[in-house]
Amino acid sequence: MSNPQPPQGQQINIELGEKEAEGTYSNLAIITHSPAEFVIDFTRILPGVPKARVQARIIMTPQHTKLLMNAIRDNIQKYEEKFGEIKIFGEETANPFGFQVPVKEEKVH
Repeated sequence: MSNPQPPQGQQINIELGEKEAEGTYSNLAIITHSPAEFVIDFTRILPGVPKARVQARIIMTPQHTKLLMNAIRDNIQKYEEKFGEIKIFGEETANPFGFQVPVKEEKVH
């Protein structure tokens, strides 16, 4: 069984509401997954505020998550070709906040 794809050249009309057009700032994403889906919680950490609230939760199939990852990778490449390399500040420190790849934990026997 294959995924239905829109015919080549077909345009999709996407509506952007006023609230959504404003956007939501996020500086922390928490990603979890099951065999059926990926859940991405976007939140923001602010100095002096000990608690963070999820601003948006996106739930996607594994296939759509991988397509999103590829699209982001492609756009980062295009951005860096035009504006230069994106520097990641604090990589050398153990900064617990921000978008990060989780460290793989090893089991102790």
